Amino acid sequence: MDSLILRGGRPLEGEIPISGSKNATLPLLAATLLAPGFYRFTNVPQLKDVRTMSNLLRILGAKIDESGHELLIDTSHASHIEAPYDLVKTMRASFYVLGALLGRHGEARVSLPGGCAWGPRPVDLHLKGMEALGATLTLDQGYVVASALPLKGATFEFGISSVGASANVLMAAVRAEGTTVLKNVALEPEVTSLALFLNKMGARISGIGGRDLTIQGVAELQPADAVMSPDRIETGSFMCAVGMTKGKVKLTHADPQQLTAVIEKARQAGLTVSVGADWISVEHSHGKLRPIDVTTDVYPNFPTDLQAPFMALATIADGVSHITDTIYADRFTHVAELFRLGAQIHMDNNIAVVTGVPKLTGAPVMSTDLRASVCLVLAGLAAEGETEVKRVYHLDRGYEKLEEKLSRVGADIRRAEGDL
Repeated sequence: MDSLILRGGRPLEGEIPISGSKNATLPLLAATLLAPGFYRFTNVPQLKDVRTMSNLLRILGAKIDESGHELLIDTSHASHIEAPYDLVKTMRASFYVLGALLGRHGEARVSLPGGCAWGPRPVDLHLKGMEALGATLTLDQGYVVASALPLKGATFEFGISSVGASANVLMAAVRAEGTTVLKNVALEPEVTSLALFLNKMGARISGIGGRDLTIQGVAELQPADAVMSPDRIETGSFMCAVGMTKGKVKLTHADPQQLTAVIEKARQAGLTVSVGADWISVEHSHGKLRPIDVTTDVYPNFPTDLQAPFMALATIADGVSHITDTIYADRFTHVAELFRLGAQIHMDNNIAVVTGVPKLTGAPVMSTDLRASVCLVLAGLAAEGETEVKRVYHLDRGYEKLEEKLSRVGADIRRAEGDL
């Protein structure tokens, strides 16, 4: 398995272009199953998860041509309804095809999902939403078998604000007969971009951007093109990298409006942050980082996906920081690896109390999931000596050519290829 080798202590200086959003791209790819025809997606990130979803669409009968950051998708003959275990087990977002397949074919057979190796993240809200629309669901050897002829509009309230469930049920609802009202829908930009894309395909969704969506079902949809929005999690991760290396970087092709809570915490940590329409400039060239108190919550509050990068930032702050994750209480597998670099962290249930240290020291560390991986890379950028981050296949799921982007702005980082 590949690893990344870093020698820390070099300030990052220059410009980093932000890639398209993984979390926005995956549901849009699933949505192409709703209407047969040709789609053109641009600003698509070149990531393992995008390749996994593309391969799943191919298994379902789609044709996909890749050219750089562009995907040409033809779902004219996507007539298969089974999403196999071998693919769905590697990425939870594969489960998005359930709503799209039900919406187009009235039936689906989709494996229960897998993904990062931390904590239970059940799909019960996905399934309850489908049942509310009239779907009959059974479990057969690890597969969800669903049928609904036809789907019927209904009112359904999500017990918690779930991005995945909101997207999945929305894709089914646009083809349901009559009116559907979805309450307590997730406000994350990825759900908004999906709803806008579905309307571009001919869906009739109102209330976009709010907690409640009203959907007037339509008999058919048409293909549409889409530009993938900037990746807000990648953006926030690079902001932390600048702070940890006392650098100065302009992040281009970004969307500052999606990062209000993150920018606020970065400034509290002592970073100078300036924003434009599509860029964010970050600088921390003098003084010590200040401690921060971070509590993750649903959008527009601080995202759980940036909990680990900001914990890395806190490890070298001048004081005690508190990092609380209210979304996933057990998402702290990176803590044990940060210990190996010299961090001082005390866990109290879902709260990490981080006492900043004068310096981190390089050591071999092991990635356990996507966001933990980038946390360790950030720590390695600041650590004295050499750090080896192992099992970076996790990282490749969500960060496009991370080592290349960091190298261009001065990081001493290289990839070492390893055997499986």
